[in-house]
Amino acid sequence: MSYKDTLLSKLKIGELTCQNRFFIQAMECNDQDKSGNPSQLTLDRYLKLADGKAGLVSLEAVSVTHESRSRRNQLMIMEDNRLPLKEFVREIKKANPEMLLVFQLTHSGELSNPEFSRRVTVKPLHGYGGDLLTEEEVDDIINRFVLAAQIAHDAGADGIDLKLCHGYFGSQVLRPYNDRDWKYGGSWDKRSRFAFELVERISKAVNDKNFLIGSKISAWEGFPGGFGTDGPDSPIIDLTEPIALLQGLEARGAQFFISSAGSPSITLSLTQADKHSPYFAYLHQFFAKELKKNLKAETVMIGSNFSPFRNGKNGLCAVSPEDSSMFAYGAQCIERGVLDMVGLGRQSLADPLLPKKLEEGKEEDIKWCTICDNCIELLIYQCNIGCSTFNKFYTDILVKTRKEKGPLKVLRT
Repeated sequence: MSYKDTLLSKLKIGELTCQNRFFIQAMECNDQDKSGNPSQLTLDRYLKLADGKAGLVSLEAVSVTHESRSRRNQLMIMEDNRLPLKEFVREIKKANPEMLLVFQLTHSGELSNPEFSRRVTVKPLHGYGGDLLTEEEVDDIINRFVLAAQIAHDAGADGIDLKLCHGYFGSQVLRPYNDRDWKYGGSWDKRSRFAFELVERISKAVNDKNFLIGSKISAWEGFPGGFGTDGPDSPIIDLTEPIALLQGLEARGAQFFISSAGSPSITLSLTQADKHSPYFAYLHQFFAKELKKNLKAETVMIGSNFSPFRNGKNGLCAVSPEDSSMFAYGAQCIERGVLDMVGLGRQSLADPLLPKKLEEGKEEDIKWCTICDNCIELLIYQCNIGCSTFNKFYTDILVKTRKEKGPLKVLRT
């Protein structure tokens, strides 16, 4: 079977069918309006993805609260956002009825930006901190997630992607570092309570077999006490709890998972490999394999960090460009049962039409992500985010921002 046949094959997720094996990661682009609703710029981005024919798309980091958020212009999902989100989904579905669209629901916790929101924490982490949350406040956060899931369902979304990754609130509760003696911390039973009760309550509140429930997790955050480590003070990898998390979520109704790693504000190169260390991306496929083999056959595993593989011009050694390309390697991972779908993040900003171009035999027209990470710089500066290499609109924003604030001297450590 050719990689084209593999990547363009259909896949069942729950009761729904994906038209191909391409998943578009939830990419925060900080371009919503003042009320947290999709702006025209937001709509235009997702209409391009709809035109690009990806099988499954996750709507970027939609915050369940305005009080604690990481982006100044972040998508919100509360009562006031109900109608605008419904209109947004209608436009996307009109453009591509076959594309599945899920909402990534999040709360920023200790990554909330104190310049314009309240930073909160389950246990103060060096360099971050914030107001220590009470059990009642976490109970309220769960309520907000449940309401958000209901709004997503009513808006016409095909499901939700619970953000339990990348250092945001969901991962903060889960990590061994949260050894505080309280309802949501200490033992694994207590640390997993937030995620497990969340899925149980969402399943009951929505009660629709055609509504997908999934989650993105960081299998290993890469710092002492992070999720996927063997203790509150250790950085050593131990996948016991990540496996237990996915098995517990699966038992409560989750049908898909997105495997990732790292916490971008702490271990950025682990989350998304840079062009100097592209081999870090291999870790993501290892984590996906280890997680998937502990799940039911029908549960879908989506892999991350495929953008660095590009068209084989990726700096990887001991392998030919043809074998190390995103398409060849992604198809190999699917055929070997390592994962079921190829997740695209930065590459989706560079060329939202990639799946369509593969389908139409126009691979030579694909705009491959250069892994320049200018999009990360725009994110840090709270600007509108997009590909400054292939889209002049974002090039102009980057140039203007650097003139006003100067370029960031260090993006990765």
